[in-house]
Order: sequence, then C-alpha cells, then structure tokens
Amino acid sequence: MNNANRPMTRILAGGLVAAPLALLPAVASAAESAEIRFATPSWPGVTVKTQLTAELLTALGYETSQQEVGATIAYEALNLGEVDAFMAAWLPAQGPMYEASIEKDTLVDLGNNVDGARLGLAVPRYVAEAGLTSLEDLDKDEFAEKLGREIYSIEVGSGMSETLNGGIDNDTYGLGDWTPVETSTPGMLSAVNNAINNNEWIVFAGWTPHWMNIEYDVVYLDDPQDMWGPNGGSSDVRTLLSKTYSESHPNATRLLDQVTFSADDQSAMIYEYSYNERDSEEVAIEWIKQHPERVEAFAEGVTTIDGEPAWPALQKAFGL
Repeated sequence: MNNANRPMTRILAGGLVAAPLALLPAVASAAESAEIRFATPSWPGVTVKTQLTAELLTALGYETSQQEVGATIAYEALNLGEVDAFMAAWLPAQGPMYEASIEKDTLVDLGNNVDGARLGLAVPRYVAEAGLTSLEDLDKDEFAEKLGREIYSIEVGSGMSETLNGGIDNDTYGLGDWTPVETSTPGMLSAVNNAINNNEWIVFAGWTPHWMNIEYDVVYLDDPQDMWGPNGGSSDVRTLLSKTYSESHPNATRLLDQVTFSADDQSAMIYEYSYNERDSEEVAIEWIKQHPERVEAFAEGVTTIDGEPAWPALQKAFGL
C-alpha cells in the first residue's frame, strides 16, 4: 500500500484539520536538527516497528534514540516535548489519554500505521467449536463454569485492562461477577499456552498484530455490543509527534507519515523478534531488505538530512 499521498492530520485547537503533505516543505533544512527521540512501550510490535523506522532515519543522517516507557508516560512526555515520536497510539483503547492530549493542542496525529489491527477477547479454536463464539455466550452457565468466570488480560492500567474492567463494572454481557486475571503479556500468553497444551478452556485479551495469531489457533469472539469498539474491535495504531517537532522537522515528519504496515507484516516481525528471540535490529533490517518497493514508497518526497533524495541513500545503506 503506497501512502505517499495520504494526508497528515494535525491536531489543532479548533479540531482535526487535514493538511496535504504536498503543501509542506519536505526537504530537510539547516533548521531541521538531526535528533529524533522515540517513546517505545515494551510491546514487541512497537519495538520492531520503531527500530525499523529508526534504521531508515539513521541511514538518512538522523540521530535516533528510543526511551522504553509505558503508554501513559509516553503521552505525557510528548505533551511536555521530552520525546518527539510515538508509534503506538492504539485507538480506541487509549481513547482517554489520546483525547486529553488533543485538548492540550500539543500533538500532531499522522494517522494509522498498521492496517488490520484489532483487539478483543479470544479463545482457542476448540472452545469456539464447542459453541462459545460470542461475548454474549460467556455468561451461559455451561461455558462460565468451564472458564471459572475468569478472563486473562495484560498489565493493570493498559488500555485493554481499562476496557475489560469497564465491561465488568458495567456488567456488560453479564460479566459483573467475573474476575480479570491481570498479569504481564508474557504471563497471560504463558497461561494461554498451558491451556492449549492441555486442551483446557481459557478466554483472554487478544490482539493483532502479534505472534499469538501465528503460534496459536485462536478465534476472536463476536462483540455485538461493541465493548471493544466498533467493527469487531477494529483499531487504529497511530503515529503521534509532538507538535513542536513536527513543525520544525517537515522532512522527518513526511517519512514518519508514510511508514505503514499490514497487520500480517507486523505479526511476522513480532514472531521473529519476540517468539524466536531475534535481535530487533536484525529483524528490522531483514524486513527492509525483503521489501524494497515498500521502503521506496516510505521515502517518496523525503530527503537525507543534507537535502539529497532519500531513496538512493537508502538503496546504498541497505543494498536494495
């Protein structure tokens, strides 16, 4: 998918205003410093995606750094200008944090960087084949008893945790007497792995892109009340920049606006990095080398920090 002509959306005091990138000066100038600081939550997909973007920027002469922080801190750091870029604004799950930042008029929203992302509650396929296919089925006694009225989830305070607990507090789908088992992502997936290996019942907070969708045969439950958002939990994963950085760095902004992936692309990266435990830099560079046409699209209209065309520089840097 070529997103070179996709409009960039700026967050302004009056609301969301589209500004075509063709109208923005994309050539790096003397006023554009080489530094770019990424906020990177410790989620494998974001780690690899950010590393890949950093590799491209480094090849263009930028000085990149990554600060591993949670989403809540990332938003605050962007608002304060302590970091420049965040490629993990998962919406609608992070809606409250996102909306609060919009009100401060401190961010630029470059739009979705992953096509096909979704989240929701999932079960192993054998559970779905036994009849549990919708969130409406969860509180049926025959299913609730097998699941112990427990839903496995990730870290307390995460967007998924907040959504799940909101559903329980509101007794959505009759979940008021259910218990969230909130742990880390590795902890939750360890429980999923153990359940599947023993053909046991489990329901858990799932999402794509992630290697879980490659390693495990799972089914996402229907969500007719949109507990996880409209369209079956379909999500945007947006790239945010501090407004100050975007205005002073039109060239880097253009590249960041054009870097997008499919959910399948990113799941494959996550599988190599997180499941096969390969180095994030190795996985990122491998993807770059295997997808020169995509990298060329990312680089359309972009220059090096010295003002030279980006694509020849990237070809040379990565042997494309």
